[in-house]
Amino acid sequence: MRKVLTVGVGVVVALVVAAGAFSATKDSYAFKATLTGAQEVPKSTAPAGAGGAFVAKSVEKGDKVTFTWKLTFHGLSGKAIAAHVHLGKKGVAGGVAVALCGPCRSGQTGKAIIASSVETALETGKAYVNVHTPKNPGGEIRGQIKLVAA
Repeated sequence: MRKVLTVGVGVVVALVVAAGAFSATKDSYAFKATLTGAQEVPKSTAPAGAGGAFVAKSVEKGDKVTFTWKLTFHGLSGKAIAAHVHLGKKGVAGGVAVALCGPCRSGQTGKAIIASSVETALETGKAYVNVHTPKNPGGEIRGQIKLVAA
């Protein structure tokens, strides 16, 4: 009887350890976007040389998704008054999913906790980032976010 109890306790301990390891598993994803005026919807009046870059990483731990990012831009028509991640396929305007900054400076970084539905949109190419200026309050430059590594 003692031997059966010892084996049973060992199995339970192994299952608890395995379950703990599973719940602590982290999934990490890397994203990027190249921003241009030509991608903005509706069309912006961005200067010819306006552009930017966006890089981000998400880390899933359990039901929590941490999103860290860096945004750079140049040649805008004026100060960047805001930047956001929006939900939307290429060529389609969509609602704000993550407010990045406002006002913004090139090279700005940030961190946010995002919903798993936003994470799914990022992973499947159904999200974009754009930068807003006073001359183009709906968005001056935009880039579709692409998954680059999982």
